[in-house]
Amino acid sequence: MKRLLLLFLVALTTFSSFSQQPAVLTQREQAEVIDSWLEDRIQNLLPALMTETGIDMWIVMSREYNEDPVIRTLLPATWHAARRRTILVMYQPSPNAKVETFAIARYDVGKSFKRAWDPETQPDQWKALMEVISSKNPKKIGLNFAKDYGHADGLTHFDHEEFIKNLPESQRVKVTSAQNLAVRWLETRTAAEMATYKHIQELAHYIVAEGLSDRVITPGVTTTDDVVWFYREKIAEMKLDTWFHPTVDIQRPDPASNEANRSFAVRPDEQVIMPGDLLHIDFGISYLRLNTDTQELAYVLKAGETEVPKHLQDALAVGNRLQDILTSNYVTGRTGNEILRESRKQMEAEGIRGSIYTHPLGFYGHSAGPTIGMWDNQSDTPGAGDFPLHANTGYAIELNAVVFVKEWNKDVRVMLEEGAFFDGSKVTYYNGRQKSILAIPRVSNYLGY
Repeated sequence: MKRLLLLFLVALTTFSSFSQQPAVLTQREQAEVIDSWLEDRIQNLLPALMTETGIDMWIVMSREYNEDPVIRTLLPATWHAARRRTILVMYQPSPNAKVETFAIARYDVGKSFKRAWDPETQPDQWKALMEVISSKNPKKIGLNFAKDYGHADGLTHFDHEEFIKNLPESQRVKVTSAQNLAVRWLETRTAAEMATYKHIQELAHYIVAEGLSDRVITPGVTTTDDVVWFYREKIAEMKLDTWFHPTVDIQRPDPASNEANRSFAVRPDEQVIMPGDLLHIDFGISYLRLNTDTQELAYVLKAGETEVPKHLQDALAVGNRLQDILTSNYVTGRTGNEILRESRKQMEAEGIRGSIYTHPLGFYGHSAGPTIGMWDNQSDTPGAGDFPLHANTGYAIELNAVVFVKEWNKDVRVMLEEGAFFDGSKVTYYNGRQKSILAIPRVSNYLGY
């Protein structure tokens, strides 16, 4: 009871050193933004992507509560799932022309997809779809089945069988995988989305900083799991969503502490946070259908300490250098595997130990696009690693540097992750990146020893 009371009092405490919480739109306002972005994407982005990939008819279909990952990004904000079987058809009559959109469904689907099926006159939904296909006579019919990306493989086996069974034989040769189109749709960010992504990352940084502070952490009392659940409650309180359960772990000078060698396949054990601990958080939020993925570090000051020790700040600097090496190798047209190879070659030449496991970030936390290494594979990733880098795409710059810290007589693993945007020529972090380890408590300049 005493411990719970102490945690409650800490949670009520406020400090002027924290910035004001960034704004979060109401649910109604969020829906309006999501729907306006969707219309912008259909009208101004989709035509170029269909022309680029050579698919003039894209059919995306799902049954209720078994949603294709792509259809989730095409539904209006007030639709939380497909209804019965929802079939969306996008047809481009000529290269770069406006895309015609149809809903072979009982309802209009948002503003763009108007109902093109009347069950009263044609009870068979599949035949209604075939009538649209025949009337447009496309050259290539893209369906969401794919080898390399789960995001582009949302067509169920049954619906694929039914589609082929109902499709006239003369049209079947036109059916192709829409993998590249689906990936390009998911990975590409519009100007409107990019205008807001900095703010979304700012929200994530605000929550991370509060959790890694003495608002939440009382050394000797608070556990890592207490901090994890603070994050879950804080996200819910701010009317945001999380796309994965956070992780908080500890590295400390104790020879028995082996966190630097823990496999990422194993969640860290719950531990009481103590002075001298180096804390690491892995955390992500979802807002306006976009996601963040952030890893940062904090240090718990020991009695008499007024700043984070230089040897730990120096270790962070090695992680920052590895970030610079990676982002300097972002070149339009390079594959994820090529970026990884060039980055590892440079980091090894500079004597940096570590791993790179960077991934696309957008509609999904682990989104579609070029995979640049994996934590359990620092060689080529067949398929997703062979996808080329395109402009106007977002990434979680995720990696770690392993640094021997003499003062601890052991390795420290500097795990970092920040959201960033590639504009075709350079990488820009959405809201900056961690360049200094957070101190717990924050240093109060008017106090001294």
